[in-house]
Amino acid sequence: RTSTFLCSVYLVDHAWTYRVENARQQLQEIPGLLGRMAALMGLPFHGEVPDAETVDLVLDNMWKFNQTYQLSQGSAEEKVPVWYIMDEFGSQVLHSSRPSCCMAPLFYAPQQIAYTVLWPLQDLEHGDEVTRDYTYGEPDSLVRKCRLLPWLPADLEAVSDETPEPPDLYYETILHENKEKLPANIPFCVLYVCYRVYTETKQVFDHLKHPCFQFTENEDEADILWMYSHIRDYRKLSMERPHILLNQFPCETVLTTKDCLASVSRRARLGQGPPWLPRTFNLQTELPQFIRHYQQRQERGEDNHWICKPWNLARALDTHITSNLDYIIRQRESTPKVVCKYLEDPVLFDREEIGLVKFDIRYMVLLRSVQPLCLYAYHVFWLRFANRWPFSLDLFDDYQKHFTVMNYAEGAQLKQVHYDEFIPMFEKQYPQYPWKQVERDIFKAFSELFQAASSRPAPYGICPYPSSRAIYAIDLMLKWEKSEEGERVMQPQILEVNFNPDCARACLYHPSFYDHMFQTLFLDQAHQCPVTQII
Repeated sequence: RTSTFLCSVYLVDHAWTYRVENARQQLQEIPGLLGRMAALMGLPFHGEVPDAETVDLVLDNMWKFNQTYQLSQGSAEEKVPVWYIMDEFGSQVLHSSRPSCCMAPLFYAPQQIAYTVLWPLQDLEHGDEVTRDYTYGEPDSLVRKCRLLPWLPADLEAVSDETPEPPDLYYETILHENKEKLPANIPFCVLYVCYRVYTETKQVFDHLKHPCFQFTENEDEADILWMYSHIRDYRKLSMERPHILLNQFPCETVLTTKDCLASVSRRARLGQGPPWLPRTFNLQTELPQFIRHYQQRQERGEDNHWICKPWNLARALDTHITSNLDYIIRQRESTPKVVCKYLEDPVLFDREEIGLVKFDIRYMVLLRSVQPLCLYAYHVFWLRFANRWPFSLDLFDDYQKHFTVMNYAEGAQLKQVHYDEFIPMFEKQYPQYPWKQVERDIFKAFSELFQAASSRPAPYGICPYPSSRAIYAIDLMLKWEKSEEGERVMQPQILEVNFNPDCARACLYHPSFYDHMFQTLFLDQAHQCPVTQII
């Protein structure tokens, strides 16, 4: 005999699907959308013409109604999470810790459209309430309480905002998930007079001209592998080809992913944490600590703007700036993110045509070895500027006001100011702050970061593999702080460390860039190149 279980499945429409950076524009321009969203959220809206106040109310309140999904295929831009609000029925399904139903998004590929599927978890009678669990599958009771804060107030007075470094298991899990195999112990490799280079990077192939380096199309006969993709099996390389030099270090993810960057930086200053990194919390593992810290700042009347960033994306993709706690908490449901204190008082640059705007600085650093630690900084650095409006703490969805990465933004103009032009302009605007002193503080921050990242063995730190070399791009800003003597000082703030950075501008304006990189890393000719040894 067989038994048959019948289950009713329902489709719920989505009223609005969008990406956050387009939300304001859509509310202003799509006929009827603002009115429908205001009514769905129970907000006052009178008339048919969108007004700024109602738009802001919807943008603030939508995080109590938002749901999310992301596509698994496509470009990095296409994989950025999509947010949606269900129709009037779906949006009124309330939370219960003992839900009567489940709901989940379904993307129907033939029509390129998404629905929400609803199905009952128990027999329902006419008049029974349809409920769902807003934190379905969350095993931790404290995290569950935190995730429910947008709807249910909770007392977190007993929670500490302290964030010690994660346990060793955190780094061991990353090593396992990356399928990275640590190298065997090998002796220090012998330096050659001439190297055969195999590369996947067109910029290297087009611009490396130094006579000591010759290209080969045969990876097996190369002396140097300069790879674009991540190397995973260091053990096999170390056993079979120990003489091969690489452009990557095992476990360099402790620097190049934002969650690990924040974690290992806590080792600096004898565990007191660094002044050169914005206060950062991991939304996956430190949500309660973040919320408590946010609440404490709110109680003290301090600025509470934060920036949410994916662990492992660049170019400001899926990055959000807000002071809305509900908004930040809900980010945990999309891609894994850190939340960092947004710099409310950055050092600004006066663009004559605009006014005082945000800017950031990119330095190239060259890691020649971990044991002993040997780190250089390239003298040439790159500037990026905001394009629109003087800086102020508003209009955070205006990309060209609050972000500086214009290389990839559609319709945005990249303002090019060369480093040697920038320095006298900067010193004219800030005559009390000579650039040499600012740069010394920047290099000190780099030194402390790499010392912290190499202070423990792999996988808890960068692996001291003698055949490894690497260049990293460090993006930073400057912010105003008060010294112990009460003086206003410029404090470097490291934003991220990039693996295998895009060096198009470097090659365009400094054609010998890769010659300098290779000479410093492989020929021990730093004295012939525009670099400064930091460590």
